[in-house]
Order: sequence, then structure tokens, then C-alpha cells
Amino acid sequence: MKLHGNARTCPKSRKLLVERIEDGWSLMEAAAAAGISDRSARRWMKRWREEGEPGLLDRSSAPHRIPHKTPPERVREIVRLRRLRMTAAQIALALGMALSTVSAVLKRVGLGKRSRLEPPEPPNRYERRRPGELIHVDIKKLGRILRPGHRVTGNRRSQTKNTYTSDGRRIGDAGWEFVHVAIDDHSRLAYAEVLGDEKALTATGFLRRAIEFFASYGVTVERVMTDNGPPYVSRLHAAVCSALGLRHLRTAPYRPRTNGKAERFIQTLQREWAYGRVFQTSAERSAALAPWLLHYNFRRQHGALGHKPPGSRLTNVAGNYS
Repeated sequence: MKLHGNARTCPKSRKLLVERIEDGWSLMEAAAAAGISDRSARRWMKRWREEGEPGLLDRSSAPHRIPHKTPPERVREIVRLRRLRMTAAQIALALGMALSTVSAVLKRVGLGKRSRLEPPEPPNRYERRRPGELIHVDIKKLGRILRPGHRVTGNRRSQTKNTYTSDGRRIGDAGWEFVHVAIDDHSRLAYAEVLGDEKALTATGFLRRAIEFFASYGVTVERVMTDNGPPYVSRLHAAVCSALGLRHLRTAPYRPRTNGKAERFIQTLQREWAYGRVFQTSAERSAALAPWLLHYNFRRQHGALGHKPPGSRLTNVAGNYS
């Protein structure tokens, strides 16, 4: 059993305690030397006399009997229904049980999260052999900034007083901005834009500009990988891919890891750009994107590229990336 982090004694020090008492030390002297109370020393001495050395080991504090514990057969039924991908609420309704009880059982058996229903998969790491062979495309939604928040003003109360901005818009109607990203599978060269929506027309416009961006560095894009979002399954997107000579690959349903390079780039984008500093407006944040992309592509060290920037894998870009 794992020893408590704040325990004053361990099995060896408890054995020393009882040996000292048997050698003639008074119980109070032995307890003071061990840094424990007389009551604790008396308890360990009693366990030693009744059970010997095994009595000096830690014991579980769980009760020996729980009258209202969920019966094992009911636990098995909960697990069976959970493996059919039923939610805790659905299981509770089907079995006539309290939702809190079902949730506690699922948490105890390790099935509280739906991801636990599938066996863990080993990481599937791959990399295309040349730039442009495949680019990953995705969208990240960010909240629009209409005025500085409490991180800038230092005053949370100001959030409730000012309900309108200077242009008459309600603070609660700030809405969203959509960061469209594209990253090359081989070089990790990245391109991103902050746009107003994630509709098919917007997504295809971004795709055209992304292809032009990669072409400016001598990269000819052959394939594009996306998830199964509405803009990517539209007829317009299929027509644009056909017109550009691109082969469109889509991830399997509920498998975002297939598009993992875009997902990972979005994490870096959020940490180092979107939330890397405090912006007072969305316009200020958007203006900082292009300089950050330049830093990411040609100066920032990338762990998967031998700590060199993505630009080091482009044959027609001069520079020292060592």
C-alpha cells in the first residue's frame, strides 16, 4: 500500500518504536523520539503484540462492509450498457437508477469517458517524402475581442458596467472569428488567415490562397486533407479541388488524430499567437498573425525537424538554419 505523503512513521520506524519500548523505554519517551503522540504509539504497540510485524503495515481506511453498495450484477449490467455507447443518463433511465450512482460506477470502473471504450492505439506517426505531397487544412474558432477584458484593465467589475462598445455593439454579441490553417506534411510550412466564417465559399477561397502561398516557395500541392466539416464535404469544395488538380482526402469520422499535424499546429498557434500576449482588439490580434507565421516558418525551432524551422526543408529558400 502506498504510504501517505504526510505520514510521521513508516513500517521500519514503527518497528524501532516497539523495539525501544520492549528494551525498557517508556511509552512517552519512545513516542517523543518518533515524533508521534502517546495514543499513536500505544496503537502500534497493540498491533505489534497482537499481529507481530504485519501489524505495523498500513491498512486501507475503506470500510469492511458497505450495505448500500451497488450489487456486482448491477455493475456488470451498467458496464454492458456502457459498452453499447449509452450515456450515463440513458443507463440510469433504462435501469431505474440515480444518475449520480451510475456516474460513480462508471468512474470507478474506468469508463467515465467515452474515449475509454476503445482500446488505446499506438501513435501513428508518418511524414510525406517531399513538400507539397500533402497539406493539412483545418479551422479553429476564436472569440472576437471588442474591448480589453479584465486581463488588461485588472478590474472584473468593469465587465458588468460597460455593456456596449464605442460603435454601439453589445458586448454579448461579440461573436466569433475563424482561423483557417494549412500546413505542409513534410516541411511543416504553415499558412493561416483570420476570416469571418467557415462556410464553403470562404473555405475554398482560403484554399486557393494557401495554394498560391505554397507555390510562392516552390511547393506544388498535390493532396489536401481535411475533416468532415460542412465546408469540406460541399460540392463547391469538391469542384475547387478538381479545378486545382488536388486529391481531397478526408479523415475517418471521430478520428481527428488522422489530421494530427493541423491539430498540433493549432495548439501552437493558440499558445504562441492567439493567447501568447494580451490583445486589446481582434484587429490587433489579426495583425500579429502574419509576423508570427514568418517567425514560425523561418526562425522558430521545430522539434520534429531536428530543431530547425520549416523553411530549412525548402530547397529554394536560402538561409542558415543551423
